Amino acid sequence: MSAAGWLVEASRRRWRLAGFLGLILGSLLVLAPAPALALLHAHPDGNGTPVVRSLESLRDLDDQSWQVVAYREGPPGGPLRLRIVGYPGKVRLDHPTALEVRSGRLLWALEDVTLGNPALAGDTRSAAAEFDLAPLLADLEQNRPLRLRLPRVFSELAVPPYVVAEWRSLPDAPAA
Repeated sequence: MSAAGWLVEASRRRWRLAGFLGLILGSLLVLAPAPALALLHAHPDGNGTPVVRSLESLRDLDDQSWQVVAYREGPPGGPLRLRIVGYPGKVRLDHPTALEVRSGRLLWALEDVTLGNPALAGDTRSAAAEFDLAPLLADLEQNRPLRLRLPRVFSELAVPPYVVAEWRSLPDAPAA
């Protein structure tokens, strides 16, 4: 084989190797699991008011499941609420009861505003409570895990950092 033929063959081998490596790397990128992303849902409520919300299902230390909904009504700057919902018949929430929130040494007592919501105030199942989320979000500077405590209901409900990130993005999230 001549020197020119040898160079052409070496060049072809390099291109094949580069193509093979590119195919493998591309496959890894496509098949790799995506990191958890903050997912806020924007939609109008029954009256047409825009609502932006974060919805999660979390378990307390007794392995009871709770639906945790952080939401904002209206445009940016609107009221920020945290709704905690248990299964009707399994739990009865008394109002008003402040929600205790911990992050490290920091502690907040979120005001129970359940009775200010006509839909929740008239619900005889008493399986939901709603709290003013604004004081907590105003103080949080990082997406650190939180621990929620609702006296006589649950002793600890862990909120992971990705959920905290969703909550922190609520005040400025675009409305539907």
